Amino acid sequence: MLQNSAHSFLALGSVLRVLNPDSPQARSIFDLGVVSGIIFAIIFVIVAGIIVYALMRFRWREGEPDPYQLAGNKTVEIVWTAIPCLIVVALFALTARTMNLSDPPPAPEPDLVVTGHQWWWEARYPKSGIVVANEFHIPAGKAVSVRLESTDVLHEFWLPELARKITAVPGHPNHIWLQADKPGTYRGICSEFCGTQHAWMHFLIVAESEAQFAAWENAQRQPAAKPVSESAEKGFALFQKTSCWNCHAINGTTADVRVGPDLTHFASRRQLGAGIAANTPENLRRWLANPQRIKPGVKMPDFKFTDEQITQLVDYFETLK
Repeated sequence: MLQNSAHSFLALGSVLRVLNPDSPQARSIFDLGVVSGIIFAIIFVIVAGIIVYALMRFRWREGEPDPYQLAGNKTVEIVWTAIPCLIVVALFALTARTMNLSDPPPAPEPDLVVTGHQWWWEARYPKSGIVVANEFHIPAGKAVSVRLESTDVLHEFWLPELARKITAVPGHPNHIWLQADKPGTYRGICSEFCGTQHAWMHFLIVAESEAQFAAWENAQRQPAAKPVSESAEKGFALFQKTSCWNCHAINGTTADVRVGPDLTHFASRRQLGAGIAANTPENLRRWLANPQRIKPGVKMPDFKFTDEQITQLVDYFETLK
């Protein structure tokens, strides 16, 4: 079952493109890495070349005197001290510049508040009141100020194509800027071990045009759609009757607790379980049948739903576009 889930996830495109910067912040880090790598390569070639030359030129031969020693030569000592110092100063200046470009001070008020949970990500848009899980939308070409929080343990927010790594610390908000140069979908992960399902704590950043982002915001502000089919109505009734509503919020209903992901527009998301499977009716059935089998250790218990109840719930959740 887990193999099937992993296969479903791979269909979403699971490769982290760490060498493909697509924002000013990520590009500054990448450029520093390139320049540093070139400097280190040059140093390696020079040092290795001198060693090889010395081994070949001054190798021991029977009857020859020892090579001339340069100990105490002030000129040589000044040169081989000054050159490393200049290299260190140059690298320090480049690093300080990169830090300023990749991590400028936060805005007075964040555009997005991202919270790490075991094992999923929540995002709130303070200006619009939108709450989503594991899939966040931003306008392309615009810098977005993000406040990063955690409700339980340390989580490491890492979106290699757009930003540096930064830790979500309980009770101590951190800040980062996100900016995508062009529309696209970018995958991020938690890169610090945070518990059983650390490996399946992924998220998506969807960068889109201003018009598309405005349309998405407008759709997200709408309350959940009302069930229209008899099966979906029974699924909604089952959702209210069980303890589902004690953990999940659905705007437009009495469910308003956000211990777990907000489900208001659940069907519009691309993935289940923070990336462990594609969000399809088939995978949703498997999840509802036994979430612990799909994602062992997940906080959602196995409710022992019957096949009929699972069908009703799936029919209802599929209306939540």
